[in-house]
Formats: sequence, structure tokens, C-alpha cells
Amino acid sequence: MSVANVRRWSVEDVWALPADGNRYETVDGELLVSPTPRFVHQRAVARLGAMLMAYVDQQHVGELMFSPYDVVLDPFTLVQPDVLVIHPVGLDVVRGEVPPPAPFLAIEVLSPSTARADRLRKRPRYQRAGIECWLVDLDSELIERWAESDRPEVCGERLVW
Repeated sequence: MSVANVRRWSVEDVWALPADGNRYETVDGELLVSPTPRFVHQRAVARLGAMLMAYVDQQHVGELMFSPYDVVLDPFTLVQPDVLVIHPVGLDVVRGEVPPPAPFLAIEVLSPSTARADRLRKRPRYQRAGIECWLVDLDSELIERWAESDRPEVCGERLVW
């Protein structure tokens, strides 16, 4: 019995792909392809970002960013969380002299085309990198808050961060 040769995608391979409207990511060498997000997804990202922006600015915890924003965790893992928070940056990052830091919070808004990869591929990879991950489930109106433990804190109407 022969085994199919499965390609292992690197960050460099992903960067070489054409800009065709899809979002390309790789997790541990597995290529993830997502279509352009739909209206309800983008609205959720915008509203969540608006709520977080006030907190992040008021508490001076860092910078709030949105996808597309490449987060390179290793040579075979490049992800683009929907919303992310990075530590405060200096002018060297603003001027592009050094790459921006990895986030300490990554938020994925689940959609039918991404939910499986967000839950089973990206979320564990964020955890291995020490990045807190929130999975926002619009259908159930819940947020799963994953930190270092194997079980999430499930939040409904209120999330304390």
C-alpha cells in the first residue's frame, strides 16, 4: 500500500501564494484556505473590536489589530486571527524596522467555513504558543475563552478579562 505524499507548507510558501481574495494560513505545515468573510462575520469582528478598543486603550495593555495580520509562530505556522491584541510597540515597529510581536490574545469568530480549523487546528496551536484564544460562536452567542488549561471558560453575556 502506498502513502500519498502530503506537502508540508511553510510560511514562505504561503507568502508566495497569489492575492486572490482567500485567506491563506498554515498550521504545522497544513494549508488552511478561507474565503472572504461574510457580512455577519465582519459585523461581529467590528463590534467586538469596538468594545475591546476602549478597554485596550484605557488600560494601556497593547495594540488592538485585525486580520489580515500575519502571526508567525514557527517556520510552518502562520495564522491570521480575526482580532488580536499585541503588547505595546515602539517606533521601530511602526517604522517597519523590526517585525511586530506575536499577540497575547487571539480571537477567532467562528463561521461555517472556518469553525473546524479554528477549533481543532488553530486553537491548540495558540495554546502551545502561550497565546490566550477566544472562540466566538455567533450561533450559540457564547465565547469560549481558552488559556493554558484543557478546558475553556464559557462566557455568555459577560466576559471579564
